[in-house]
Amino acid sequence: MASSILAAVAYDPAEGRLRIRFRTGAIFDYDGVPPVVYDELLAAPSKGAYFAEYIRPEFPYRRVQSAGEGVAAPAR
Repeated sequence: MASSILAAVAYDPAEGRLRIRFRTGAIFDYDGVPPVVYDELLAAPSKGAYFAEYIRPEFPYRRVQSAGEGVAAPAR
């Protein structure tokens, strides 16, 4: 995905759930997202700007994974 903020997105239309993995490694689920919003996010010239304006302030969310969780420490 071409974005300086978002690393990956996945969408479950049956649940209306949008999962976003940020470049920091944090993963959030956004609930109640209609398919048109997911389609518009994918088509947006700036995914981060679209997210900041139309998704983050509009839909309830929860953190699934914090940044750095699940990442193995470097070997010494």
